Amino acid sequence: MSLDLAFRLIGTTLMAGLGARFGVTIADTLSLNKEASTFLFLIAGALVGITLTPWITTRPAQTVRRAILDSDAETLLSSMLGLVFGLVVGGLLAYPLSLLPNPAAQFFPAIFAVGFAYLFVGIFALRTREIFGLFKSFSRGSDSSFFPVEQGEILLDTSVIIDGRILDLSQTGFVAQKLVIPQFVIHELQHIADSSDTLRRQRGRHGLDVLSKLKQESLVPVEIDHEMPAEGNTVDEKLVVLASQRGVAIMTNDYNLNKTAEVQGVFVLNINDLSMALRPVYLPGEVINLHIIQEGKEESQGVGYLIDGTMVVVEDGRRYRDRTVPVRVTRYILSSAGKMYFAQPAFDD
Repeated sequence: MSLDLAFRLIGTTLMAGLGARFGVTIADTLSLNKEASTFLFLIAGALVGITLTPWITTRPAQTVRRAILDSDAETLLSSMLGLVFGLVVGGLLAYPLSLLPNPAAQFFPAIFAVGFAYLFVGIFALRTREIFGLFKSFSRGSDSSFFPVEQGEILLDTSVIIDGRILDLSQTGFVAQKLVIPQFVIHELQHIADSSDTLRRQRGRHGLDVLSKLKQESLVPVEIDHEMPAEGNTVDEKLVVLASQRGVAIMTNDYNLNKTAEVQGVFVLNINDLSMALRPVYLPGEVINLHIIQEGKEESQGVGYLIDGTMVVVEDGRRYRDRTVPVRVTRYILSSAGKMYFAQPAFDD
């Protein structure tokens, strides 16, 4: 016997009994035929019971069950906190409301308690991430603004896997956190690898190769995560939602994802920023060996590049094209595009 049928039978029996008693009362009051009145209201009560019982028993229970199964643990805990908060507010208002004239004094305390409970459950459930983020900020103290994430794991996005430098970085020991690759990021890599565009297909396959090596060679644990956030339409949006829910950082090279995550309050680790920070700094007056590979924009200028890709413009260096010569750094500039040096040959022919 199903639970729905059992509740229908119980409801039918109870409502039939109430209908019969009501029929006797009506018959005595209006001097009607007691047997006919009792039978009529018994049938009416039974019909009401078998029809309405599921809507006040099993149907709400099934709705609540689905909501619980579809919600994550943080949302459930936040909803419980909202329920407690709403009941406390309702309890505080119960005494003032009980001083109102009847019938308001009889019903308003219960109505307001249920109303506030419902209101705060909804508010706390909708603002779950912000509430838990606030609790985490308090627990970490004043240093939370510097690195406002948990130290246990880092989410990797598609661009940083295709880039490949995460493989070398994971083997140095500088990254201590577990590297987590969401399943939807892997699906995007596979989609790129199946692209009809040759360059895009090569990038996708390279990313899958990096991922395979990362799982085998990384000094830190690498985990494939199968959680699929309910919010977000694109891979980037889902990644930001997942990082926000867990309170962890995202590692990426994607400028747009970087800015989107920052707006959402998600901490971002950008390998390009790390690479910029680790570039060697040569001070004016230092001499370095540089291979001049091309002409500069101005007459007589030569251009070479350091091993990290930094451009060096050499005055009077055009005549040394395709040669490696010592040059003396005269100055350098920093811009949003990176770093660039200016130098002069350290000897005269």
